Amino acid sequence: MFYHTRFSLKSKANYVFTLLVFVIFSQGLQAQTITSPDKNLSLTFEVNQQGIPVYQLQYKGKSVIKPSKLGLEIKDQPSFMEGFKVDKTEEKTVDTNWEPLMGEEKTIRNHYTELKVALMQPKNNNRQLIIRFRLFNDGLGFRYEFPKQPNLNYFIIKEEHTEFQLTGNHKIFWIPGDYDTNEYAYTTSKIGELPELMEEATAYITAQHPIENLAVQTPSMMKTDDGLYINIHEAALINYPAMSLNVDAETFKMSSHLTPDAVGNKGYMQTDTQTPWRTIVVSDKATEILASKLILNLNEPTKYKDVSWIKPVKYIGVWWEYFVAGKSTWAYGTETNVKLDQDFSKFTPNGKHGATNERVSSYIDFASKHGFDAVLVEGWNIGWEDWIGNWKENVFDFVTPYPDFDVDAMRDYAATKGVQLMMHHETSASASNYERRLDRAFQFMKDNNYSAVKTGYVGQIIPRGEHHDGQSMVNHYIHVAERAADYQIMINSHEAVRPTGLHRTYPNWIAQESARGTEFETMGGLDPDHTTILPFTRLMGGPMDYTPGIFQTDLTYYNTGGNQRVNTTLVKQLAYYVTMYSPLQMAADIPDNYERFPDAFQFIKDVAVDWDASYIQEAEPGDYITIARKAKGKNEWYVGGITDENSRTATIDFSYLPKGKKYIATIYADAKNASWNKNPQAYTVRKAIVTSKSKLNQYIAPGGGFAISIKEGNTSEMKALRKL
Repeated sequence: MFYHTRFSLKSKANYVFTLLVFVIFSQGLQAQTITSPDKNLSLTFEVNQQGIPVYQLQYKGKSVIKPSKLGLEIKDQPSFMEGFKVDKTEEKTVDTNWEPLMGEEKTIRNHYTELKVALMQPKNNNRQLIIRFRLFNDGLGFRYEFPKQPNLNYFIIKEEHTEFQLTGNHKIFWIPGDYDTNEYAYTTSKIGELPELMEEATAYITAQHPIENLAVQTPSMMKTDDGLYINIHEAALINYPAMSLNVDAETFKMSSHLTPDAVGNKGYMQTDTQTPWRTIVVSDKATEILASKLILNLNEPTKYKDVSWIKPVKYIGVWWEYFVAGKSTWAYGTETNVKLDQDFSKFTPNGKHGATNERVSSYIDFASKHGFDAVLVEGWNIGWEDWIGNWKENVFDFVTPYPDFDVDAMRDYAATKGVQLMMHHETSASASNYERRLDRAFQFMKDNNYSAVKTGYVGQIIPRGEHHDGQSMVNHYIHVAERAADYQIMINSHEAVRPTGLHRTYPNWIAQESARGTEFETMGGLDPDHTTILPFTRLMGGPMDYTPGIFQTDLTYYNTGGNQRVNTTLVKQLAYYVTMYSPLQMAADIPDNYERFPDAFQFIKDVAVDWDASYIQEAEPGDYITIARKAKGKNEWYVGGITDENSRTATIDFSYLPKGKKYIATIYADAKNASWNKNPQAYTVRKAIVTSKSKLNQYIAPGGGFAISIKEGNTSEMKALRKL
């Protein structure tokens, strides 16, 4: 009866389900329902007969999450799982706008209906718990809050037991649950197929720690048989371990699984406090999943008083040549037993060190010539000779260069060219060593005009027994960002916990890797559909330093042995600058390769990295994506489209252009005979006039893409072109 008035029933099956839900909830107490501002989403909450908090979620009358339990298990104390009564509830609607410092949109609307439920446990001295729900037009966020109270000060979380009872055997895009790495390849399957596929999916990766029971990582992207897209993740991960999802492959129930610490505990809490938000983004359009700003909206605004020093960065670097060219290494010497107090000037050079004055100067020259902001230099500092695999604490000191890298000379030379150098701090996962040396390292950066640092955490975490995604490391990454802000330094973290929208709160944490990036193209390769999945998974939490722009896709070109290739066309690499959002974008290939393809390289030079507006035109996870974006503060637009291993024709709309005006579109496209594995460097470049009424059907080769730059032109340029 309650649901009958809220939703129209279209079939007998829907009636039976609705009646069943009504019976379940009628046995409990104080059921309460809120709807999203557009009325498409409906959340119902209740405490059942056993005093267990239960919620469910519907979208346009379809069940998204069936009745699911909420609660936490506490060590050596009664749990927060049952015996609750509702003390009071509060509802409110919020509708505000805010402007991100950098982002995909100039202005973001924060519009939601909130239900705050205050619970108490009469049998546990009236212990209190608040569950706060925020229902947006694009999904649901909820979290647990522990107010300051007489009978609860400190407690240890044994496990969180948040359930997500799914409605069926959905298609899922997943990587295995793991405490230490996010760098797995994605598998696409039905939920029920996970048990038979998990072992194969859990391929060896440095410093992995797979979860013993059946589990996947978040963001978890799914599609139902009746066309709903569902994404489960978390927002504002602070002072808490990262969440994976246990999976019951028979009942299709997911439940939270927190990363433990060295002694098996999940989290150390002190009231008043709260958990991160658990997020469920849902729509019947895949494009709306990509457009969602729910996770960002659930993060707090920054408390930094001055953010003027935080800026987008387009950079190149001494990096890719370490992976493919065979002529460079991070290490300077041939030694394999190294201590930081040794005299590195007496080391025997290996003859392949990449971070030399001569090599770095050539990168600075290239960056200056082509308008790049910065040059990343990896391998500049002592310690690389035996840095990995030894679980060694004091590997790097972050301030001492190798004998062939002159910090002062390179700093001064870069300054004369209008380019900054980007620091690299590989911690070898020794967080304890990094924290001890952090202030000296940042002061060294400040003294030498480094405004950004790429941090790395390859290996097993030290303190030993801790995990990359545990509470202590979550706090470590935030501590690094906060300390960096004190020195006006931006952070690009690699091998860190996956992002949860914290770049709003800590905007100098400009980007992260935290997924399988371009470097894996040299280590077995990435499937052509990989980057059609990442925007629906990893990028839901924040920008990624994916390191695109590889033009020499056949890696046998370097004559280093093997038959490895980058599994894309050249033009697909251009498209990534639009489809893979980040205010930190690298042109990752070796400069020589850009010189060989100057017309294609022009797009990388032109494309913006910060945006006023984004238009998600087409999308299907695992298949294709087409996105258009307006450059921040300019009358320029850029469009990128990618596909999986199948060719397709993209439909491109230009209705976002100002009406009545003409623009010049430069279209970078796969040639008709191009493909990711047979003819990846075949492409065309053409120009045409476009208006807001223009339409374009653009062919994309297998594993390929397209890229378009749209700019204002003068009359003479217009006369030479045809209208699209």
